[in-house]
Amino acid sequence: MKSASERYAALVRLVESRTVTRSQPPLLLPAGPYFDLAGEEFGRNLLLTTTNNGVEYCLRPDFTLPIAQDYIEEGMIGTPSAFTYLGPIFRQERSTPVEFEQAGLELLGHEDSDQALDQVLTFARWALAIYDITAPNVRLGGVGLFESFLEAAEVPAAWRSRIRHRFGHPEALERLMERLSKPEERTGAPTPDSRDTVIEIVTDAMLSGGLSLIGSRTPEEIADRYLEKQALDAAPVPAETVELLQNYLAIADSAETALERIAALCTDAGFDFSEPLFQVRNHAAQLQALSPGAEVVFDASFSPRLDYYTGIVFEMTGSDGAILASGGEYDRMLERLGSPEPVNASGCSLWVDRMQQETGDE
Repeated sequence: MKSASERYAALVRLVESRTVTRSQPPLLLPAGPYFDLAGEEFGRNLLLTTTNNGVEYCLRPDFTLPIAQDYIEEGMIGTPSAFTYLGPIFRQERSTPVEFEQAGLELLGHEDSDQALDQVLTFARWALAIYDITAPNVRLGGVGLFESFLEAAEVPAAWRSRIRHRFGHPEALERLMERLSKPEERTGAPTPDSRDTVIEIVTDAMLSGGLSLIGSRTPEEIADRYLEKQALDAAPVPAETVELLQNYLAIADSAETALERIAALCTDAGFDFSEPLFQVRNHAAQLQALSPGAEVVFDASFSPRLDYYTGIVFEMTGSDGAILASGGEYDRMLERLGSPEPVNASGCSLWVDRMQQETGDE
């Protein structure tokens, strides 16, 4: 039986193999990009400090974002690259600062995104195998699949982004589905000249009320929000479409069975969804081949609470339900970080401390 030090040495060898570049971002990083990308919810877990000129920094909460930033800033776009890492990250848990150790792999700029994701899944399974974790519980989700489903189900365009942004937030999405299932009286769509008219009305109202047009929500922002609500009210989602969405989101079963259920659901609704399901089927089969004893589940409602994920996402959990590895396809991150062109991105993070606990290593 391998000792804890032998397992860790094997993990180091994995992240320092000849086919990858081990990345070591600074421990102290600008906090702004994390708030911009991950939002206030993730931001509450950051360990922050502020410089004399008011700029916020944080102790490194993950490796993915700084690796992606460096890839862009070093002018590597268009170059297929593989980055690994192994080291500490810092977050808050219950208002207490905690240090964790993470390992991981990020594949950026690879032309074949399916092959890249399979490499990520294989890396995660190799890392778990170092700790004799050969049959984890695996949960798959499909962010891109859900977005394709919204389009195929002919959900009105005005509602698609609102529904998608709540994907991965079960309570918020359930509230929205409840609202859609009980539509209020519709007021009609805004006309092309509505925006200018509303802006003038709001501006007059703010000025007459003694409100500043600077330093708070602008008349343009208020007008846009009002017109967005008008557009939503003018685009009701048919009751049968709401029911179809609810039935889709309720599917969680073995990958093979779940995908068959989705295919049947779509066939009954009158559209062919076989092509979007094809990619998920292949990756699920690859995972099952890697871990014959593992339970691979596809959960149609599963998505990380981060909206830069774009394709297939996954979690691998241990015997106590703790997440040991997670990741997926996150193309939107690089676009939001300022990449001048689309970049395929896949990666995973592994929680070393949890893998050690699963094995019984101290």
